[in-house]
Amino acid sequence: MRQQLGYDDIKAAAERIAGHVRPVTVAPAEGLGDSGDAKGAELWLALEYLQHTGSFKARGAQNFLRAHREAGTLPDAGVTIASGGNAGLACAWAALRQGVRATVFLPANAPQVKVARLRSYGADVRLVGTEYAEALAACEEFAASSGALASHAYDHPLIAAGAGTLMEEIHARVPGLDTVLVAVGGGGLFAGVATAARQHGIRAVAVEPEHSRALHAALAAGRPVDVTVDSVAGDSLGARRATALAVDAARPDGDGTGARSVLVPDEAIVRARRELWEDRRILVEHGAATALAALLANGDNGDNGTSDNTGTGTDDTYGYRPADGEKVCVILCGANTDPATLSTSPAPR
Repeated sequence: MRQQLGYDDIKAAAERIAGHVRPVTVAPAEGLGDSGDAKGAELWLALEYLQHTGSFKARGAQNFLRAHREAGTLPDAGVTIASGGNAGLACAWAALRQGVRATVFLPANAPQVKVARLRSYGADVRLVGTEYAEALAACEEFAASSGALASHAYDHPLIAAGAGTLMEEIHARVPGLDTVLVAVGGGGLFAGVATAARQHGIRAVAVEPEHSRALHAALAAGRPVDVTVDSVAGDSLGARRATALAVDAARPDGDGTGARSVLVPDEAIVRARRELWEDRRILVEHGAATALAALLANGDNGDNGTSDNTGTGTDDTYGYRPADGEKVCVILCGANTDPATLSTSPAPR
């Protein structure tokens, strides 16, 4: 299968998963983020954490399995994935909906709550080793020996296209949108959202923790590269390498417009997550709060968010400062989190 992503892929995904995922709810967020760089902007929240399994991953998982069902390439052995996080949950849920087996590989030290939830979706959970790499190797060996269809958390055009359907819904619900802020781990969500956003003339801003910057580093290098991960949001944004699909989607258009990449410190992520809770009673993962943190990360942005905001993603600026009146949507992409961490997360400095 070609490892490219186009707008036609997202349109096809939208038709394929219609009625099988929850349409996104959007809500105005007046006053939220005024303590940072958002004052004067018109701010909206995309409440994708209300999606099946608690994250956007359900979209890609549904598209992946339904596309293989349509093509007649969904084997009797079912689907397999190495992931104890949102991708694993989404894969198991989508497999249950399709009536096929899901075999999910996890490190043996994975939290029991994740194991229990995966099993509640009917997944065959296999605990291997103590690190993700060991679980992944076992998953690959299982796929080769059993004939099970190997899925991926983010690095596949069908997964990214499914995620991109979120942008189609946001565009329909927020007329005149200028900018969408997207948290980035491996980049599957960003690849899909940025591809759809470009079609509609909307700027997509990739937001990463400063010490978990797989996409930012890839853009600087001109290709995906390995990075170290050390962030409070590392449990969901902890990919060591970004998908090439996201690197392609983040490159600027010929006129210098298009997507942008920015970084945020952990302190801003923690503050954004607490502000969502205290101001809106919205509880999300640190990874989801990272998108909002771009508006709270005080620091030099390198521009003022107006028409010259055309970054290539290779500058080391922090946060995003919208122009007065700019219409901005923040994607809150997941809520599989422990409420107790609201009080135990590192305090902002």
